[in-house]
Amino acid sequence: MRTLIWGAGAIGGTLGAYLARAGHDVTFVDNVAEHVAVIDRDGLRIMGPIEELTVRAPAFTPDALRGEWSTIVLATKAHHTESATRALLPHLSADGCVVSAQNGLNELEIARVVGSERTVGAFVNFGADYAEPGVIHHGGRGAVVVGEIDGRITPRATAIRDAWAALDARAIVTPNIWGYLWGKEAYGAMLFATALTNESIADALASPRYRELFIALAREILAVAEARGISPEGFDGFDPRSYLPNAPAGAAARSLDDLVAHNRRSTKTHSGIWRDLAVRKRRTEVDAQLGIIVALGAEAGIATPLTTRLVELIHEIENGTRELSLSTLDALASSPSHTAVR
Repeated sequence: MRTLIWGAGAIGGTLGAYLARAGHDVTFVDNVAEHVAVIDRDGLRIMGPIEELTVRAPAFTPDALRGEWSTIVLATKAHHTESATRALLPHLSADGCVVSAQNGLNELEIARVVGSERTVGAFVNFGADYAEPGVIHHGGRGAVVVGEIDGRITPRATAIRDAWAALDARAIVTPNIWGYLWGKEAYGAMLFATALTNESIADALASPRYRELFIALAREILAVAEARGISPEGFDGFDPRSYLPNAPAGAAARSLDDLVAHNRRSTKTHSGIWRDLAVRKRRTEVDAQLGIIVALGAEAGIATPLTTRLVELIHEIENGTRELSLSTLDALASSPSHTAVR
């Protein structure tokens, strides 16, 4: 498969490296000129507990890229989706497709730019971080899922899955990609909450003090999904059915235990959200990932006060008016939007 990876950071870099090692024709594009220069000079190195590898593949900044591809994997941050999709459009062949390997519901935005018939959905949950120019840390395995946004099982979706099996042999093709994406939205809300602190994902999710908060966040997201006719899918310990109001007693707590166990197996201890706030000192994907949930909830008549407050707190950290600490997570847990539904 001839693939253009648009965004050679943690996710795109890892996926592209495994594709290249398996013999696929891979080209990287990234905005960070130093990252591109190192990949071109020394190759892209994947490090971590799973395995160490270095692959050679051409890399370009967007302004230097020439040519067309039938498969373009978009792996930028969610809030760059529209601008990145417009930038890659001249490089997408008439019969090609854009595959979103991002967090969020970005297929909606991609389809508005390239057309729904040229948009393929994907869900990835493996752990990876950008370490330094030319180096990606692959910290843990996770679900890899591909699916058409209209629910069909097509040869192109199957071919993409078959290629992505180079990254994880458990990769699947699904008729319900939206179910996986909305499931990740619910889990993602928990990750944003853990990123209010300096605690690891596993330690935050394991804390009895905040379990009701994490459950309430997931329920709020899943209520919007239900209103939109989505049947969320489970993955890597996250079972969306366990968080529904009519779930058996203790089901959500058991799912949280499974999520803790999954995260303890990974050397990626903190989320990419936390890295954006604490390490890279840049804005997060909160508006593109959770802000859209607030908007879609309003359209469906579903209140999302806890998600709304979480978005506000992330912005306060971004703006330097709050610090990363348990006290900030306490501010979410003690907000009227949470206590009112307890």
